[in-house]
Amino acid sequence: DVAAIRRLLPDAPVLTAEGRTFPVEVVWMPMAKHDRLDPAVVAAVGRALREQTGDLLVFLPGIGEIRRVQSLLETQVGPDVDVLPLAGALSLGEHDAALAPSPAGRRRVVLSTDIAESSLTVPGVRVVVDAGLARVPRFDARTGMTRLTTVSTSRASADQRAGRAGRVAPGACYRLWSKLEHGTRRAHLEAEITQVDLAGLALELAVWGADPAALSWIDPPPPRTMRQATDLLRALGALDTDGRVTELGRRMGEVPAHPRVARMVVDAIDRDEGALACIVAALLDERDIFRGRPDTLPADLALRVAVVTGDHGHDAADGRDVRRVRGRAEELARRLGVTYRPDAVRPEHTGAVLGAGFPDRLAVARSQRGQFQLRGGQTAFVAADDPLSTERFVFAAELDGNRGGARIRLAAAVDAGDVIRIFADEIEHRASLQFDRDRGDFVMRDELRLGSIVLDERVSTPLPGDEVVDALVQHVRTTKLAALTMDRADALRRRVAVAATLQPDRWPDWSDRALLASLDMWLAPFLGRATGVRDLAGVDVEMVLRTQLSWDDQRRLDELLPSHFTTPSGRRLEIDYGRATPTVSVRVQQVFGVRDHPTVGDGALPLTMELLSPADRPIQITSDLPGFWSGSWAEVRKDMAGRYPKHSWPLDPR
Repeated sequence: DVAAIRRLLPDAPVLTAEGRTFPVEVVWMPMAKHDRLDPAVVAAVGRALREQTGDLLVFLPGIGEIRRVQSLLETQVGPDVDVLPLAGALSLGEHDAALAPSPAGRRRVVLSTDIAESSLTVPGVRVVVDAGLARVPRFDARTGMTRLTTVSTSRASADQRAGRAGRVAPGACYRLWSKLEHGTRRAHLEAEITQVDLAGLALELAVWGADPAALSWIDPPPPRTMRQATDLLRALGALDTDGRVTELGRRMGEVPAHPRVARMVVDAIDRDEGALACIVAALLDERDIFRGRPDTLPADLALRVAVVTGDHGHDAADGRDVRRVRGRAEELARRLGVTYRPDAVRPEHTGAVLGAGFPDRLAVARSQRGQFQLRGGQTAFVAADDPLSTERFVFAAELDGNRGGARIRLAAAVDAGDVIRIFADEIEHRASLQFDRDRGDFVMRDELRLGSIVLDERVSTPLPGDEVVDALVQHVRTTKLAALTMDRADALRRRVAVAATLQPDRWPDWSDRALLASLDMWLAPFLGRATGVRDLAGVDVEMVLRTQLSWDDQRRLDELLPSHFTTPSGRRLEIDYGRATPTVSVRVQQVFGVRDHPTVGDGALPLTMELLSPADRPIQITSDLPGFWSGSWAEVRKDMAGRYPKHSWPLDPR
């Protein structure tokens, strides 16, 4: 973009070299709004094969589109046409096949990414089919990740692609967009400095001692992206709080790699794992040594380390790329003075090495297999059958950057001990009393936490103390007294409630509402030795409530409203004070000899008597026993004597 440079250097001369090309006819084949890319490309290729001679070069945004179009074309082209893919992710053999001239009598259709736009010359091409799309890296400041995004190509890129058809003879270019749209496309795509992670640039400037605002830029770096870059450098220890480079930052600046990788290498050298770090750095810096569809490749970086060291083989590994990574690792080790012995490298330590440069990319497993949560809160995942899907902790080196759920492309497992070592200054020990629903009781949970991530935990029975008392009191309040054994206490509460109707100012309010409001006063003092919910069931609530009454009140209550009725034979039967009137259930034979009707409340309340048969079935309910004896007893007697002849049924029970 000469114009942009001339704005910065207005006095610099401009030299133009047109180069020699043949005329290229442009054929416009615009796609409709809802057309799918793959069939449209296939249609354009079919038309070009019919209308033109020579080989075809087809530009597609990525390997996924290449594979799909290849599959469609192979069923539609003639037997004399070879359909060949060309992309950076393919093997050397596939590259060679795509770039070799066609044999006599045969034609090629080469399906390529923009690698063939300027990096490679494909001989024999007379026709270009251009989908008008490219996949480019875009840094997302909101996630701190770089992701590949499909964009429309610029006019400059379209001209460059079309020129491929005019290298050796006049040619043709079929474009899948309209001439009108072409005029609205950008002359050039955005400068890379405005679209990518700038941590490396920020570190270089810091080492130089340069202020970005004081420099002249063709395209100034976006302020937000620069702020995020300096924040990362602070997190890695390369900058101090004032933004000045640290000694660690200077050492990182000597490593020819991204600051994350540089921090990883420097840390590993200090721990005598420099050779492993150099291999990991080379793997991250170079093209992936595994070939195939990205979604089907394992994400495990340690597996790739094992392939590079020769400890392990893998069907997806590309031998040429493995050798290139080995050479790059050796070169880096020599430059940094690291002893490079692949046989001494331990691939299982890859995650521990990786963590120094990617501390914000620690991911902890979630409940669903293959699902992880990053330290910053974002979700991430690997395929459910990926070797890393069962790991508890991983460090992610490469993610696809989608905010809704980033796919982990490269990562390595790490154990909790190494996580604790890496984040030693940030680890928090937290002991908390919690209710465990599975146990149905309180437990003391001791945790080692890194922010919201639990690294290690131990669960034990709590020790007695104020915290346990407060928790148990709250539990009783939450369960509305159901956590307590209240049967005997409820009988006492009902007697006190009746007493309060007779003497309102003397007796306490022991309703559920009143007891729940005063738990701290009457229950808490009796929980000093409690350790859990099971101790609540053992609390003698009747005894506890009685202690709220004075000795005189307890004695007076027993006199006023006795808990039991004693029959003439001496049998004690509990009085139910929970009914409309105090009631006792008693077999009729047990009250023979009672002349005066029993009362409670100093004679104020007649005791309702539920008279039972020998089979304990009700035969009469009365509050006037003498009246019953002299009244309906005669009829009841006849009936009962016939049913239960072995029992005594006197004419006059008095």
